[in-house]
Amino acid sequence: MSASLTLKGIPEPIYRRVKLAAERNHRSMNSEIIACLEQSLAPHRVDPDARLEAARLLRARSTGPRLRFKDLAAGIDRDRT
Repeated sequence: MSASLTLKGIPEPIYRRVKLAAERNHRSMNSEIIACLEQSLAPHRVDPDARLEAARLLRARSTGPRLRFKDLAAGIDRDRT
């Protein structure tokens, strides 16, 4: 089953980008918009190992002091008073 949708008030820069993407992908603008919606709304599987590795790399690049939970909790408590 399919449904129809009408879009109004599309900003010109977005319209041009969709049109260009449709031409590059050899699609109609309608098909390009459907492809964009499918891609943006589809559930994405999260790879926990990749996410942890990214967090480790980010932590390794940090140059500041390591924050401990008790330090964070103390800061939060200070702001509450």
